[in-house]
Amino acid sequence: MAKSPKESMTVIRGGRVVDIKGHSAPKADILVKGDTIVEIGAKVSAPESATVIDAAGKLLHPGLINGHTHSHGNLAKGMVDRVTLELLLTAGPYMSGARTLEDKYLSSLIGACEMVMKGCTAAYDLAAEFPMPTAEGLAAIGQAYADVGMRAMLAPMVADTSFFQAIPGLMDQLPPSLQKAVEAYQFSPYKASVKQMKKALHGWKLDRQGVHLAVAPTIPHHCSKEFLLACLKLAKDYDTGLHTHVSESKVQVVAGYRLYGTSLTAYMDSLGLVGPKFTVAHGVWLDSDDMKLLGDKGASVSHNPGSNMVLGNGIADMRGMLDAKVNVGIGTDGASCSDNQNMYENMRLASMVSKVQGPDNREWITTEEVLHAATAGSARALGLGDKIGKLEPGYKADIVFLDLGHINWIPFNDPTNQIVHTEDGAAVHSVMVAGRMILEDRKLLNVDMVQLARQAEKARERLERGRKPAKALYDKLEKVVNTFCPGLAKQPLHIDRFGGSHHHAHHGHHHH
Repeated sequence: MAKSPKESMTVIRGGRVVDIKGHSAPKADILVKGDTIVEIGAKVSAPESATVIDAAGKLLHPGLINGHTHSHGNLAKGMVDRVTLELLLTAGPYMSGARTLEDKYLSSLIGACEMVMKGCTAAYDLAAEFPMPTAEGLAAIGQAYADVGMRAMLAPMVADTSFFQAIPGLMDQLPPSLQKAVEAYQFSPYKASVKQMKKALHGWKLDRQGVHLAVAPTIPHHCSKEFLLACLKLAKDYDTGLHTHVSESKVQVVAGYRLYGTSLTAYMDSLGLVGPKFTVAHGVWLDSDDMKLLGDKGASVSHNPGSNMVLGNGIADMRGMLDAKVNVGIGTDGASCSDNQNMYENMRLASMVSKVQGPDNREWITTEEVLHAATAGSARALGLGDKIGKLEPGYKADIVFLDLGHINWIPFNDPTNQIVHTEDGAAVHSVMVAGRMILEDRKLLNVDMVQLARQAEKARERLERGRKPAKALYDKLEKVVNTFCPGLAKQPLHIDRFGGSHHHAHHGHHHH
């Protein structure tokens, strides 16, 4: 990412560097060579030629890492309320459809700006294009991150089965005229998607700028078996990660049992997808066998508590995951449903949702576990666990500078607790990625915000005009989906493994 020659040196003096486990932040200097931290200590000596950054009055923490988002969601922020996941999937064509190449870049740029301004330096982005990913679309989406100066693991979200075909029995509920209308929502045949992904992976040029490619079969039952195996082959051939939404809603779990006779996690494992490079998004309805399977195989889960609540999916069991040795990261999900891209908020929620699950406080997630998940945990999910997520020698210099003069930090009692429970992004003063400042004194250095707002408004007006027919169709479909899917969610699971274990106490909320 660093354009400067490798040997350029920077020394960050007088900041307080967070020690997550120690709940402390001793004063320390950080010496950076090129894009990498080489030394952290009380008095670090630096060559005369080194650039000096004064970090007095600043708390330094590793850049937060968003384990799961969707760049296409940023142009759709705030458009809906009171939608289930199934309604959100139905609304996809009207909320995210008809995007030009410029729209795809712009949507990605908006999200990257927001994340950086809120202390996030890298994201796992499951970007969707309809009817399939394109090499040029992915290049445009990735370029937006590079232009802001943020890292990304960009995974084209792919399917070859529409939502209406994927949910057993749903298509039959639609009157013939609506069945015909939703045929337009057909994804491209999977071979075409694979061809585009291969083209993108083969010609990818943004690796040096910290933007990499991965593979994301969107939801297991939205992909044919052949397609899932083709995604696995791509991931193996190009040595990338695999990321998919698993057991996000109860409807998905019921659908999985009806289609495969097992949990979705067990089904994906039977095809060979589950391993150290595999990330589950959400995992609200994982059972203890699923968690054990993921833990044993070295897989990750991105825990997205804000989204899980706003879509009514429930509360994922982070303690159960950690007990099963699953690597847990934290994510925001996309702005089309979760509306902001604030990792501080999702850390706070991750802490709080664990604490409402029962009175035994030994089961509650601690602030250090949350902060570790949002940095090192997400880094490992992105496949970058040895490069980012920690402020230590040998790691990339991805550093957030919080202003200790901000009201969030008056008084300054405990950095680990306060980053998770007090900080909301408002005290973010500066952000460095790969040894270069990309946000300084609350201003993005590489983006003109006035121009960004103007471009976004232009795009919004045009998209709003263009989406009337898709919105009208959604209004008709909404009634059917909203009757059928909640009915499906009330079904008992074929193999009910959600017995009295405390890990599944939260499933009770779904049976009203």
